[in-house]
Amino acid sequence: MTKETKALALATRPRTWTLPRLPLPEGRLTRLAFEIFVLLFALLLYHLVRGAVNGRVEEAIGNAHGLIVFEQWLGIFWEVQLQGLITGNTFLVNFFNNVYIWGHLPVVGALAIWIFVFRRECFARYRNAFLISGAIGLIFFITLPVAPPRLVPGAGFVDTITLTSNAYRVLQPPVFVNQYAALPSLHFGWNLLVGIALFQTTRTWYARAFGLLMPLMMFAAVVLTANHYIIDAIVGGIIAMAAIWLATMLHRHFERTRGHGVLV
Repeated sequence: MTKETKALALATRPRTWTLPRLPLPEGRLTRLAFEIFVLLFALLLYHLVRGAVNGRVEEAIGNAHGLIVFEQWLGIFWEVQLQGLITGNTFLVNFFNNVYIWGHLPVVGALAIWIFVFRRECFARYRNAFLISGAIGLIFFITLPVAPPRLVPGAGFVDTITLTSNAYRVLQPPVFVNQYAALPSLHFGWNLLVGIALFQTTRTWYARAFGLLMPLMMFAAVVLTANHYIIDAIVGGIIAMAAIWLATMLHRHFERTRGHGVLV
């Protein structure tokens, strides 16, 4: 093949779009430091967003009323009735309070540590799924603040956690938490990601059973504690599924490269 023919072939070859690969630290400690930095940056961004929605309480409550009307139109505004099934039972109230408090970030953190230590080749994919879903959630929080059921005056909801437990307010003081970020429910969405990760990275029946039950219990807990509407959990689940799909596509895009990429 002559030089002219080669040049013509290169010029007419279809161009493929590729993402640049940025190498991750290879050492265990440097990689851990990198992941901690990413987490801290994400938390900082979250709190900046929280500041952006301060002072929009009336808007958040108005959006909550609109969401309630939408659920009534769909025929799924069952939150008040469902909560009424447990408010007279101290055991059930405490059970779902504890699921909401201890079944979220502690479970996500435990999963992150387990995958980082024992399935590190999968870590970046799930980290990206959490970050992608969190980023989508931030867009919702900025553009559509929604008050949770417990903060909607006259709607008939009971704030079971505040009435019966101080643990959640101590672990996550209101000053550090965006209280008007009901939509979407990342409590449920992230627990769904936990379940998916356990099914994909484990083979033991008890780990997979936990991965199946935990999202279901969290779905119930977010509604029964009056922290989220049914729609919030549904949207949170859709966002989680979209995030793991996008993270998997990124992983497949980079899996032919050597080493690890930031988005692998």
